[in-house]
Amino acid sequence: MSNDLFQVKFWGVRGSIPVSGPEFDRYGGNTSCIEIRCGEHRMIFDAGSGLREAGLSLLADEVRDVDLFFSHCHYDHIIGLPFFKAIYYPSINVNIWSGHLDGKMSTREMVEQFISPPWFPVKTDICQATMNFRDFHAGQTLTPHKGVEMQTYMLNHPGGAIGYRIHWKGRIVALIYDIEHVPGTHDPVALEMMKDADLVVYDCTYNEDEMQRFKGFGHSTWQHGTELAKMAGAKRFALFHHAPSRTDGQLAVMESEAQAAFAGAFAARDNQVIDI
Repeated sequence: MSNDLFQVKFWGVRGSIPVSGPEFDRYGGNTSCIEIRCGEHRMIFDAGSGLREAGLSLLADEVRDVDLFFSHCHYDHIIGLPFFKAIYYPSINVNIWSGHLDGKMSTREMVEQFISPPWFPVKTDICQATMNFRDFHAGQTLTPHKGVEMQTYMLNHPGGAIGYRIHWKGRIVALIYDIEHVPGTHDPVALEMMKDADLVVYDCTYNEDEMQRFKGFGHSTWQHGTELAKMAGAKRFALFHHAPSRTDGQLAVMESEAQAAFAGAFAARDNQVIDI
């Protein structure tokens, strides 16, 4: 593998709840899970239902060391964790990171509460992998591996959510979800995160005409996101966290409209790979 490799793979792009059926075949129905490769390093962002397949891929590639970063712990971002096979293999080292509950709950407490009865039939003591729990706070710069630098931000979402700006060998990927914008205001956090980014992954759950009905739900629109991306000089823009009711046909229309507004826009799909 090239030491310069910077690659993003979408294992889950849906928000709120997994969906299935013929109306969701093209873009996929798994909830949030993104893999980023920086050279030999494998990093997973969020443990939505897409994490199950991501874990099988890691095992097939005989990966022995992986980092798992949480944006936050709403159900759609953690539901895949108990089905992440890597945590059950004694030969694997899993570093688990979170910062959205800084001062309220540790990463270990979050994971142990979720993987325990009555929510799950067993506790984490059946996990045979070496699990290292890493707590941080928003605003902290993380260096999980040599040459990999991550700036962290608190996003506007109920209960908080962490956004990540990942730097690798002069290239930048910004993960900005779940986030709600204030109509008529250019979110300064999102703008800072997007500045000169090679790829922005942004919360596009709604259209602008839907925002009034869903005020306070913690999500944004492709219209606002592409406007910010243009202002920030970003190169590519991935529509992400698709509404569970959004069919392939509706997403195709949204994608086309977003591309008309910003040439580098596309709607993220399950199993899609982007080389940065």
